Amino acid sequence: MPSFRSLITFPRMLRHGSSVGTDLPPDEAVVLDAPDAPLRAALSAAGAGDFAPARELLAATRLGAEWERRDGYVSALAEFALHNPGWLDGWLAESPEDPDALLVKADLCIDQAWQIRSAARAKDVPRDQFRAFFALLEDAVPVIRAAAELNPTDPVPWRIALTHARGIQAPREVFDAYWEQAIERAPHHYGCHTTALQYLCEKWYGSHEEMFAFAEHAAEQALPGSKLHALPLLAAIEYEVVADDTEDGPIAEGRIEAAVERALELSSWYEPGDPEIAGVRNHLALMLLRAGRWTEALEAFRAIGVHARSFPWGYFGEARREFLDFRTGVRMQVAMQIPFFGRPPQPRATPAAHPDWAPHTLAICAAAPHKVAQAALLCSASLRVAPAGASATYVELAAEPGTPRRGTLLGEEPLTAAVDTLITGEKWPAIVLHRSGDRYGFALFHKGRRMAGHQWDPAAPIPSLENASVTARALATAFALPDARPLTALLRGSDEAARRQADLVRGLGLPVPPGGFGDRRNVLEGFPGAQLIVRRGLLTGLRDSMATEPGAMPQDTAARASSARLPARWWMLRTLALLVFLPATAYAWWSPDVGALRASLATFATLYVGGQLLRAWRRRPQA
Repeated sequence: MPSFRSLITFPRMLRHGSSVGTDLPPDEAVVLDAPDAPLRAALSAAGAGDFAPARELLAATRLGAEWERRDGYVSALAEFALHNPGWLDGWLAESPEDPDALLVKADLCIDQAWQIRSAARAKDVPRDQFRAFFALLEDAVPVIRAAAELNPTDPVPWRIALTHARGIQAPREVFDAYWEQAIERAPHHYGCHTTALQYLCEKWYGSHEEMFAFAEHAAEQALPGSKLHALPLLAAIEYEVVADDTEDGPIAEGRIEAAVERALELSSWYEPGDPEIAGVRNHLALMLLRAGRWTEALEAFRAIGVHARSFPWGYFGEARREFLDFRTGVRMQVAMQIPFFGRPPQPRATPAAHPDWAPHTLAICAAAPHKVAQAALLCSASLRVAPAGASATYVELAAEPGTPRRGTLLGEEPLTAAVDTLITGEKWPAIVLHRSGDRYGFALFHKGRRMAGHQWDPAAPIPSLENASVTARALATAFALPDARPLTALLRGSDEAARRQADLVRGLGLPVPPGGFGDRRNVLEGFPGAQLIVRRGLLTGLRDSMATEPGAMPQDTAARASSARLPARWWMLRTLALLVFLPATAYAWWSPDVGALRASLATFATLYVGGQLLRAWRRRPQA
């Protein structure tokens, strides 16, 4: 039997779920570990083999003593070189004594070693992997030393040295010596502090108490607005999320709560959507939702905007997917707390405008326009459809002036969510193209669900052959292509993203998008043969869909209104349906084996059919 609480909260979620968090960026706009513009340009050039922008970027941070920014850039460039090493090899070959190139190389050596070791617990790492891990760390020593000697005032080599010390299981006196060198150069360097925090945590060489004492001391000594105020929050994540055994740990709950409050105060120093504080806000959102502080967690997600980070979400699975799932869960929790006839709370934080927030999207369906238009009646969204040849159709989301903005329960980009519904029960596939700045991508829908997706990002590593092959085979199967290899080649690259997207569409036998796509909204407005399918409710859409003749375009509801007498068959079918739905609803609410969702749907169906009969009886023509 459903609980009383579920009977109250579930209808609230259905009513308010699509209204809560509509100002959050759509899923397609959220990017994991998105680089800023200068770094993005450097990574894009590096992917094409040109190291000059990276060299200029790091030289500027060294000459300007921008150590925090330099640390982030070095980490990102090293991670990029892990999968695209050619540009860094060329840089070192031309300038073997360049302090910036050697610094990236030093961080790369550490990344290569940890890639071999993996992120598994020590007890789960095979002995041969450990041998290779220690060998690579040994090879990194002269590179780290050279990077430190070539730029003696730079704290970043000592952050790398601290990571190296953790890997080689260095004793405390070695760690302490490296730590002294780091803080001598930059006493408030965030990267060095977070690296030291890892060494001092319980799963490595310290304890929960030592880790928290270190984090709290650093936060107390930090300047106002410094990210060091987030160290206790990182310690709390380590203690509550990462550590294996914390049920009987020594950390008082008050210290966890104080860490969260300190991080909330720190977040208030920065503008919503600021990427500099995004890492802290991602951790803060997790701790707030773990504490059941749903409204504050939603505010944290608003302040994050598009800037998802690998951690802490990577602790639970694929980081970007987990971020989106947690965000959706928070939206639903907030919706369930709103009274049924209440209004969702207005956001306190309005994230700054971001060019990637609303990707330009366009769907191409492998079906004739009349089939797509009829399927669009059930989408609960206003769509504009236009013929794209004899056997394909363009679809875009149409703006509805005066209609309150609503989201989707799952947080998807609206057109993607509409196409997900559009292809339900249909045999033909559809592909949703999206463009966000210099990122181009698609999502494939077939057989009633999303089958695959891909994004060409010039600043991201090239996808593996295995992943690209899986996506290519899904495309080939959906569009009945005999050979998926040409598609795999298009997916395994990030240069010339616009060309790759267009070539993929041609390779699937579909027409390329109309001119203006990616540069302006509503490219189908005024397009020859375009038709607007106005949003309908689900039940109205079902009625209109059944009333539309096969092969015909659906007409406006008002044009088909009729006051003709309803046939006896109409009355008989709905009376029989009501006789079936009534006992089914009673059983659903009485039986403990039937969930609240199914019981609610049965109730809704009963009320709908009963309402139809009542309205028809009242409006029946009088003799």
